[in-house]
Amino acid sequence: MSYPYYSLPDTHLINRRKFFRITGSLAAAAAWSSVSGQPVQRNPKLSAYPFQLGVASGEPSPDGVVLWTRLAPDPLNGGGMPMEPVEVSWEIADDDNFRKIVQKGTRIAVPDWGHSVHVELQGLQPSRWYYYRFKVGNETSQVGRTRTAPPINSTPDELRFAFASCQHYETGHYTAYDHMVREDLDLIIHLGDYIYEGKGADGRFRKHVGDEIVTVDDYRTRYAQYKSDPALQAAHAAAPWLVTWDDHEVDNNYAGDVSQDKGVSAEQLLQRRANAYKAYYEHMPLRQAQLPHGPDMPLYRRVPYGNLADFFVLDTRQYRNDQPCGDGNKAPCDGVYEEGTTILGVHQRSWLMNGLEHSAAQWNVLAQQVMMANLDREVGPGVAVSMDQWAAYELERRDILNWLSEAQINNPVVLTGDIHKNYACELLREFNDLDASSVGTEFVGTSISSSGDGFDQPDNIDQLMSENPFLKYHNGERGYVSCAVNQKEWRTDYRTVPFVSKPNAPLNTRASFVVESGRPILNRV
Repeated sequence: MSYPYYSLPDTHLINRRKFFRITGSLAAAAAWSSVSGQPVQRNPKLSAYPFQLGVASGEPSPDGVVLWTRLAPDPLNGGGMPMEPVEVSWEIADDDNFRKIVQKGTRIAVPDWGHSVHVELQGLQPSRWYYYRFKVGNETSQVGRTRTAPPINSTPDELRFAFASCQHYETGHYTAYDHMVREDLDLIIHLGDYIYEGKGADGRFRKHVGDEIVTVDDYRTRYAQYKSDPALQAAHAAAPWLVTWDDHEVDNNYAGDVSQDKGVSAEQLLQRRANAYKAYYEHMPLRQAQLPHGPDMPLYRRVPYGNLADFFVLDTRQYRNDQPCGDGNKAPCDGVYEEGTTILGVHQRSWLMNGLEHSAAQWNVLAQQVMMANLDREVGPGVAVSMDQWAAYELERRDILNWLSEAQINNPVVLTGDIHKNYACELLREFNDLDASSVGTEFVGTSISSSGDGFDQPDNIDQLMSENPFLKYHNGERGYVSCAVNQKEWRTDYRTVPFVSKPNAPLNTRASFVVESGRPILNRV
């Protein structure tokens, strides 16, 4: 199957040159390790159950998906696998009892890639549910459920999916995932901050293992700790996922090869980025097209869902310039208006515009990380916008929003994570003109657990919405966002839990919005 618009970004060739001068051997290792000449263990002696990190699937296409697992009998102590290749068998069936197996095969899990397993399937039927599992030696994994996408030119009746982000392990239960799996979704999208990189902190709900993570082994252990959560495992096993990262998969608020910490060189950040990207790939159900090469990983991609929706999965970290005004919430400085200042990078931006221009989908969905709307967070005459979001890259944002209108792109919808709060926004063609027309909509989802127990509304909500008339909703609880899409309308439901500091929180639907096709206006229902 051919996947249009997949591409290997090359906007940071200068970074690669810097990096290769120091760590060329690591970059050269970013290809599937050869096992020729090495004995492959087919019945290894393992210290414990090897599938403690669960199973997952992702990247649905009309004829296939990616299946994932990682062998880790001792997840928090290096994985616990022998330093040799191990044969893993897999099978996929029409039923959860595996009476009718439709495909099966084997993969070799190698130490260089943390004994992770990625199986890219083809030859399945479109728009179908399947069940899958893995085996190694005498051990069998949990059963996962996945679904293929509709045929490329088909018109599906409906797509039901949810998106989530920001799941700090230390600050709360993942109760939102328990509720999410009960919705019987076709797809789950994760918009970043899957892990957090900081050292373990005392006095929190749970504690990270170890100090701040820097090495490949550090990142592997952190992913293993997060993936040990039963609710997260259940969500991965319930439906296929699309994933992208934000900053905490590497380091808070990094920008390209620039660290937020003084004294950290570009070479040091690129080394850390290479370690982090490698571990990210090892733990996500991604295609080999996304295989990292040293400090570079081509994560942005287009994933179609028939002609109902095109998902443009973006990366607003790897290619961005350093925040031109520094970090934090503040009034824009002159740097936000400088030509060439970018959050997407030249090649990703060109790829995105080309893909949108040639899309025949009814809904064009940008699955990305940071808020696109220009939210003024300072009540009163002053202005304070986030310098880590699109507001710090004003010319690029303005160009894209204007272009969406001029090119008459079908129903642009932006999905956003990052800020641990729910927002619903209309995207104005010119945010410096609050009477400008809306060219698209943006749904910002809160965190799964990050920031701990939340709140419903801030005290200044009326003033905040008055000064930002494009803002139609705000909520500070934890949870996720559920969406139901058909040819005529898009419905978004903000699902929240009142607490994450203890288990068994109930689920509430705090607000619901409908967007009619061809009319980028938020209608609360």
